[in-house]
Amino acid sequence: MHYHGRAQFHHGESSATGVLITNLGTPDAPTKQALRPYLKEFLEDPRVVEPPPARWLWKLILNGIILNTRPAKSAEAYASVWDSEGPGAPLLRITERQLEGIKKELEPHFDGRVEFALAMRYGNPSISSALQELHEKGCQRIVVLPLYPQYAAATTASTFDAVTEELRTWRWVPELRFINHYHRHPGYIKALANSIREHQEVHGKPQLLVMSYHGVPQRYLDNGDPYHCECHVTSRLVADELGLSKDEYKVTFQSLFGKEEWIKPYTDETLKGLPEKGIKDIQVICPGFSADCLETIEEIDEENREYFEEAGGEKFSYIKCLNDREDHTQMLADLILQHTQGWYERDGFNAQADEQERNTVKENAKAMNCPY
Repeated sequence: MHYHGRAQFHHGESSATGVLITNLGTPDAPTKQALRPYLKEFLEDPRVVEPPPARWLWKLILNGIILNTRPAKSAEAYASVWDSEGPGAPLLRITERQLEGIKKELEPHFDGRVEFALAMRYGNPSISSALQELHEKGCQRIVVLPLYPQYAAATTASTFDAVTEELRTWRWVPELRFINHYHRHPGYIKALANSIREHQEVHGKPQLLVMSYHGVPQRYLDNGDPYHCECHVTSRLVADELGLSKDEYKVTFQSLFGKEEWIKPYTDETLKGLPEKGIKDIQVICPGFSADCLETIEEIDEENREYFEEAGGEKFSYIKCLNDREDHTQMLADLILQHTQGWYERDGFNAQADEQERNTVKENAKAMNCPY
């Protein structure tokens, strides 16, 4: 193992707190050529697809079939949403704006230096490159916030894997704090409720509010993943905040992949069956997504809208993700502040004393003939 360190570390340098915001990822372009390596990285992650005991069999299926057929289809879907939030992938553009909002909220609370970086679990900018960026800026303390409200091994834990995989190659490992969920944070619940109220002020109140979350295989739940439970906790708290009865909202799960059973009920099947039950006016929100992306813009607001309308539905409206709403970025900043309590650059920092101490360190190093 070769351990990496900053070349010619200088004694007396000012330290910093690093804030790393992460999300799932996006291809570099909406093309078959860009989708293939992106999907390969994504689907080779054992947290995403827990392979059978014969792992070679999954690799054979992935490389021999899936990566030769799915990239072209996925490229079409990405092309339909590309540039919808500015040049490039919507998830990346929105996450950039979220980071700016978080930065604006956080900086007044730090008297010392605080640095920020953004990363995607798959694709670019990578978690490795973002951590190295913070490393080069002298961050001795790093807090990582994956923008997944509900914990899942396939998302949150996979991010932890990528962070620690990079850090294990560092000579000087920083103090690390990792935020693994915020599914019941009061600010998150209120922001969701606010977004629903504001939408309904324009579009009216529907017969049914559908809360659609990304799905996971049923066996993940059976093996102890808390994701399913945390989705229902979020939904119940939002319903309570809005004063909804149990028959005024429904929790569903979308984005199925493969042939095995996933957690139910499925979003597409639910929406296809609602009109025959007399429910023809619905609104759909995706509380598990912090930013609009392919799975919300194309899958929900286009594909599932069509399923509902073709089945006889009359009124469908999609409630956007929280994205860079001020109440959302403020909540995320508050979450980071909770997890950085006691850190040097934030609490009790004295700029004059810090400078004096760094000067003393440099003088002592010089007295010992240390070149750095």
